[in-house]
Amino acid sequence: MMDAVVEARKPLAEMLRLKRDPAAVIGAIVVLLTAICALGAPLLTHVDPNAQDLTATLLPPGTPHHLLGTDNLGRDLLARIIWGSRISVIVGLCVVAIGATIGITLGLVAGYAGGWVDAVIARIADVQLAFPLVLLAVAIVGVVGPGVVTVIATIGITSWVQYVRVIRAEALSLRERDFVLAARAEGATQTRIVFRHLLPNVASSAIVLATFEIARAIVLESSLSFLGLGVPPTIPSWGGMLADGRQFLDTAWWIGTFPGLAIVIAVLGVNLLGDGLRDALDVRR
Repeated sequence: MMDAVVEARKPLAEMLRLKRDPAAVIGAIVVLLTAICALGAPLLTHVDPNAQDLTATLLPPGTPHHLLGTDNLGRDLLARIIWGSRISVIVGLCVVAIGATIGITLGLVAGYAGGWVDAVIARIADVQLAFPLVLLAVAIVGVVGPGVVTVIATIGITSWVQYVRVIRAEALSLRERDFVLAARAEGATQTRIVFRHLLPNVASSAIVLATFEIARAIVLESSLSFLGLGVPPTIPSWGGMLADGRQFLDTAWWIGTFPGLAIVIAVLGVNLLGDGLRDALDVRR
């Protein structure tokens, strides 16, 4: 038991190393601000993001009461960007919860069990990897129909493969370690060995991978919304706003520019945080 505790990494304690990495700190700040916008959208702006004012269309940034301007329907761009962060955060977190749960479980089972169980899970993962993720998501959403739940479920069930490949490789190297052999000798069940002894030792890799998967989920959701296959038009989303601004790039550049910047900044922040976590949780450093 003590050997397992010694072998297991301590992700929360090791995350304190992030303060030594300026890029990771910047990424953490961006992620925190994005989360604040998503959670506190009703408090940060009292403007209805869908409220139309045809007498105030295409107002440029800096206009009184419209800091980032308005779109072709007179909707306040700042309010729509703030409310649009909710979709990105919800999709990112839900997708990671679904993909990580499926992928980590299957990866641990495949790596520890080996044999035909490992072969079956690995072949299923290879089959899914043969299809580009974006095209697979577009095909599923195109058949089922757009919607928030559909987008989350589609991206979630297609993102488990990344976890399986990483967790399976670590589980293969851990299953012959002394603390696992000691647990077997003590009569521990396979379920206990997998989730009590192996899971804590792969937690660091899972946390880092989940961070990067949040960024990919945000990009994929924005791509689907840009194509009209994501959330409904009545729900503000960065991808949908970017699509609305395509035809006004020459006359009202701000309609598409600011939502695009929001996507870039959010994804960059998550990736910087992920890089910092990878370095902080690396036992070789």
